[in-house]
Amino acid sequence: MEKRIITALDVPGAKEAYEAVKSIGAGVDYYKVGLELFIADGPAVLKMLKEEGKKIFLDLKLHDIPRTVERAVSSCLKYDVDMLTIHSTGASAMIQGAAKAIKEANSNTTILAVTVLTSLDQSDMTDIGVTRVVSDQVEALGKLAVANGAGGLVCSPKEVKVLRSVLGPAPVLVTPGVRPAGGDVGDQKRVATPGQAILDGSSYLVVGRPIMEAVDKYAAAMAINEEVNAALASL
Repeated sequence: MEKRIITALDVPGAKEAYEAVKSIGAGVDYYKVGLELFIADGPAVLKMLKEEGKKIFLDLKLHDIPRTVERAVSSCLKYDVDMLTIHSTGASAMIQGAAKAIKEANSNTTILAVTVLTSLDQSDMTDIGVTRVVSDQVEALGKLAVANGAGGLVCSPKEVKVLRSVLGPAPVLVTPGVRPAGGDVGDQKRVATPGQAILDGSSYLVVGRPIMEAVDKYAAAMAINEEVNAALASL
């Protein structure tokens, strides 16, 4: 069974993270460590995940001047993370700086550029002065990021089909905002089911609450794995 889930460890500290990983067990191979958990207990959590044989999606969404991001990426590599996020709105030089850090370290870490956060919709884009429609903004930023050395993108499942068509099979496309049919969408505004996201071209699915809030976390993860594999079998 292929496992394309990245479970979001949106918990306050290392103790809760360890308990969740143990509860999920073999149901998930990949975990997302975001800003809250990294600031609280980052090194301890990343060390624990490696000791448990898990892969790490370090979701820090780095966004600063190019040299600062380049150095921050270099610092993150000491944790042997598998994926690391930056913001595509940092523009060409910043993305190139992140890619340079990876190349100089001869690292296998994949730099993923965030296009438009899944918590944003068209009204939010208008509020911050972006005149493009969301789908056009995502496509433009996706092209910019990949052209400047990003290994892939973080995008909503609503835009992944177009990005896959435009960018081809090579870039890794990671989609948050994935919810099983009938699931609570929480603070996400652009969502899709796991099966649909895979059919549209997602490489990996970030899934948090549907697993983390389940009574039986392993069973919840396996149910999503089964939906993903059914979609893969139909391709």
